[in-house]
Amino acid sequence: MSKDAIQTRNAPAAIGPYSQAIRAGRTVYLSGQIGLDPATGSLREGLEAQIRQVIANLKAVTEAAGGTLDDIVKLTLLLADMGDFGAVNDILAKAFTPPYPARATCQVAALPKAARVEIEAVMELKG
Repeated sequence: MSKDAIQTRNAPAAIGPYSQAIRAGRTVYLSGQIGLDPATGSLREGLEAQIRQVIANLKAVTEAAGGTLDDIVKLTLLLADMGDFGAVNDILAKAFTPPYPARATCQVAALPKAARVEIEAVMELKG
C-alpha cells in the first residue's frame, strides 16, 4: 500500500519533520494541530480561540484529503490543563455531529509553542 502526504496552505505548515497528514489507502492520519493561525503562524490567544483554530485547521486538512470533519473516526486530545476538559468538550460538541468520533484525552506537561490544546485525528474516506 502506498502512502501519500496531504498538504494545504489553509492549515499551518509543519513545524518539524512531519506531514500535515498521510493517506494510506482510505485511512488518513492527521498530525496534531495546535491553535496556530495559518496566515500568520502565531498562536491564538486563549483556550476558546485556540480550540476553534484547531478545528479550522483540522477541517482544512480533511478537505485537502478529500473528506470532511464528519469522516473523522478518532480524535486524540492533548491538554496542558485537564481543567480545560469541559470547555473543550462544549466546543467540540458543536463542531462534530453524532455519532461522535472515538476519543482519548490526556493531560501533558507542555505542548509546542505553549499551546493549551493539541488534537490529532484519524479519518476514513468514503468509497
